[in-house]
Amino acid sequence: MRTYVVLFSLVCLLADNSLSQTSQQVPGTAAPGNSSDQQTPQTTTITSAPATPQPSSQSLGVFSGGGRVDKLVPQVLDISIIDAIDRGIRHNLGLLLSQEQTQTARAAYRRALSSLLPNISGRVNDSVQQINLAAFGIPLPAGLSSPVVGPFNVFDARAALTETFLDFNALNRVRQSAENEKTVRFTVQDARELVVLVVGNEYLLTIASAARLDTAKAQFNTAETIFRQTQDLKNAGVAAGIDVLRAQVQMQTQQQRVLAADQQYQQQRMVLARVIGLPVAQQYRLTDTVPYAPLPELNLKEELEHAYTQRPEYLAAESRTRVAELGVKAAKGEALPTASVNGDWGYLGQSFPTLENTYTLAAGVRIPIFQGGKVRADVAQAESDLHSAQLQLEDLHNRVEQEVRSALLDVKTSDQQVAVARQSINLSNEQLKQSQDRFQAGVSGTLEVVQAQEAVATSNEQYIQSLYVNNVAKLTLARALGVAEKQVKAFLGGK
Repeated sequence: MRTYVVLFSLVCLLADNSLSQTSQQVPGTAAPGNSSDQQTPQTTTITSAPATPQPSSQSLGVFSGGGRVDKLVPQVLDISIIDAIDRGIRHNLGLLLSQEQTQTARAAYRRALSSLLPNISGRVNDSVQQINLAAFGIPLPAGLSSPVVGPFNVFDARAALTETFLDFNALNRVRQSAENEKTVRFTVQDARELVVLVVGNEYLLTIASAARLDTAKAQFNTAETIFRQTQDLKNAGVAAGIDVLRAQVQMQTQQQRVLAADQQYQQQRMVLARVIGLPVAQQYRLTDTVPYAPLPELNLKEELEHAYTQRPEYLAAESRTRVAELGVKAAKGEALPTASVNGDWGYLGQSFPTLENTYTLAAGVRIPIFQGGKVRADVAQAESDLHSAQLQLEDLHNRVEQEVRSALLDVKTSDQQVAVARQSINLSNEQLKQSQDRFQAGVSGTLEVVQAQEAVATSNEQYIQSLYVNNVAKLTLARALGVAEKQVKAFLGGK
């Protein structure tokens, strides 16, 4: 149960936050909205074993859909778990929206950089003017009876340059934007890890649903065989009518379970198809059964050190802290002088034959003296943001260790559960065989057989559930270590 709670909480939290983290660093970077009003569908119980709540992709908002959907093809597609993950990375809506944030962050960086780069423009003017000299305070020249001069032609063609070569605020804003771009890239990597977790979970759920359907069909065949045997024994005068009725009820119960299992399996196939970008009507076949495989021993200390250096979520948090540090420097830079230069160069005259070269060059220093407390307020705000980022980084440092330790504990516990479930299957099958032999020998009635069948159903459900829990725990551990995309097959027992 703890595995479900950890996985469900993790994926819901990441789905809500992974797209909004990048918008908190540089003004102007907005994250797309998250779908938080979707409901989680209920799990259908198909055996007498209690159903365990499962994290559904419907609770993951944008990560539950495909931003790109492939075309429907007539043939049946073979999908392995690696194929499904690759398709999810290419098509998952949440990841595609996260990738769009890289363009937004890149645009913010270029916008900040433009304030330090030269701005060059050109212009060409050809005008006819008539002016009043008296309006400019110019005395009337000798020989003129009117202060109005003109009309005369003026042609001006020139290039202008403006360059700020010393601005500590702008310089640190550029550095802040560059670091924020790194944060976004780490966030996209974290979204890829989340897609691996979501797709892997849905793939395992689909396998579990298929196994439940096969088990239900096998149990129905067994119940049908017992019903026919009971009818034959009644006709021979060996079995009572109540035994036939009880066997028929059990057969119909198993038939209901087959119908419920088939419905759940078909629903789960559509959920998986949507997550990996397949049309919901596409026919496909899962090629991986993901059998049980014990996880090799891991060195906890080394794995934790690896998680702190490789887990994208932690690297993004470190990068956000550096963004906040540069924000403090940028705010303090508002109180420092800035230096700039501007000028123009071109040709001026009444016509082309009379054009003469002219230019203007100016340099200046701006010294802030009093800004009404704006700088102090900006510095205080930036320091508060930095302190918040540091606290979140420290909390994430502790949470990473907790998640790794918790996932390891879940893997070890589920290993033991799988072993116990296997023994239960063997014992319940032997119990069913002996009860059938006793019934055919006339020693007992069908009640004992029905109870044995229910024990088989329960043990099979426990095995399917424990195997699913074990594999999800491995996926969660890979996600906690930051290696889900690289080592998903190895963690699930592949090569």
